[in-house]
Amino acid sequence: MAALPWLLLLLLSQEAEGYSGDGADPEEVVGILHESVSLPLEMPFDEEVENIIWSSHIRLATVVPETEGHPATIMVTDPRYEGRVNFLEPTYSLHIQNLSWEDSGSYQAQVNLRTSQVSTMQQYNLRIYRRLSQPYMTVNFGIPGEEGACNMSLICSVENAGLDVTYTWISWEDGAETAHEGSILRAFWRPGDKAVSYSCRASNPVSNITSRPIQAGSFCADPGYPLEKASTSFCLLAKGLLILLLFGTLAVGFWFLRVQTRGKAPRMRKLKRNRMRLRKKGQPGPSLN
Repeated sequence: MAALPWLLLLLLSQEAEGYSGDGADPEEVVGILHESVSLPLEMPFDEEVENIIWSSHIRLATVVPETEGHPATIMVTDPRYEGRVNFLEPTYSLHIQNLSWEDSGSYQAQVNLRTSQVSTMQQYNLRIYRRLSQPYMTVNFGIPGEEGACNMSLICSVENAGLDVTYTWISWEDGAETAHEGSILRAFWRPGDKAVSYSCRASNPVSNITSRPIQAGSFCADPGYPLEKASTSFCLLAKGLLILLLFGTLAVGFWFLRVQTRGKAPRMRKLKRNRMRLRKKGQPGPSLN
């Protein structure tokens, strides 16, 4: 019984000596949702490789490299990857197509050599991100009553953003650009201040997109600009609605008149025919009114 711990220790040490690269940090790989990615594999070209075992949680595939007179043999054993993986020669790097969120996680490639009992192990950590859509900007503002001064909160967001998204507000004043980190930017504006433009930039490891610029003065109740502009827009909108209502009323009236005329014409023709028949018999015809 006392020899049992020593035997277990010996087996563990032999197993540790049989693999190369176990203690190395996994290689970080970034993929894009619904697109493809490759996990690069380095192979010892000075030694003959017996097979390569790709795994992700469970065995994914086994590759027997091409030898003289024999083509490579590939057997995909994980049904989740069936029809979506290729192995790029000459190193048989793993290429995954149509990435999904479930494909993220750890991968490893075990390269078994034919001439020795030593196997090399390469590990990967695949992270998947979505390409960002156009940033959406929300402006909340309040007027404290000090000569039309305006306090603003500019909020930047992206639909279905996912993880690791950073937001940066960019402001332009007199041709100078200033960056403000974070999705919320607080600003102050009063009538007479110089025009300042703002845009939001959203970034993640696979995309970087910037919104169109907006001006702060457009969102504040400045009697010299926004209210006049709003009043003019309201008047134009009201006039347009009145014109549409007038045309709609005329169209309905013409349609109703046309229907009435069509309905009355057959009745008039019938009365005329009856009147002619009565005249032939010597009787007075019915009135057309």
